[in-house]
Amino acid sequence: MLKIENLHAAIDGKEILKGLNLEVAAGQVHAIMGPNGAGKSTLGYVLGGRPEYEVTDGSVTFAGEALLDMEAHERAAAGLFLGFQYPVEIPGISNVQFLREALNAQRASRGEGPLSGAEFLKLARAQADALGMDQEMLKRPVNVGFSGGEKKRNEMVQMGILDPKFAILDETDSGLDIDALKAVGEGINRIMRKPDKGVLLITHYQRLLDYVEPDVVHVLVDGRIVRSGGPELAVELEREGYAEVTA
Repeated sequence: MLKIENLHAAIDGKEILKGLNLEVAAGQVHAIMGPNGAGKSTLGYVLGGRPEYEVTDGSVTFAGEALLDMEAHERAAAGLFLGFQYPVEIPGISNVQFLREALNAQRASRGEGPLSGAEFLKLARAQADALGMDQEMLKRPVNVGFSGGEKKRNEMVQMGILDPKFAILDETDSGLDIDALKAVGEGINRIMRKPDKGVLLITHYQRLLDYVEPDVVHVLVDGRIVRSGGPELAVELEREGYAEVTA
């Protein structure tokens, strides 16, 4: 579903990704772990299409298409979802307005008709209920005044509404308490644990993987994947640290 070959990427002339190779099949969850500065978030940003990151070599294929040839909005329309470590606030635009426009834009790109206001509200309320989010928050400006946990729940509601083929989730567990972590983990499983979908979880810690068990865990160090294994690798990393495991 997602195939990355020899990916090199830089920002402000500094190379961050240095020949990264990775393949995620449909139906799989892969976790990327690694120390600060290893290139984990850079990988997410490059795949999502942030323009300030320059790809200098390599290729990325998504669902048979050349991902790097697409603009960011085209990647989203093709079914790619990027969850941010720090979800952005958008004053003046309600969650309902933002999400309905995003969903209908994606539907239009696929040749599908727009959802009516009533149809969209039914979908949005169902997703909010599933994540334990107060429906009144759908009326509030996007993430404005939300706590860290509320922002992450809101992001999972967004993911449920957009229903992507592939989700890249950058430190989704950051700033979450136990209840919010469980809710977010259950949301990822409910929305994305399907035979025709894929997930790339970027995380520092094993705790999210207690709720979303990965098929494969990768260790990213200095812009390259240096080791891969099963879920037990995350436990080993938590116990031993990166220096011991990658030595």
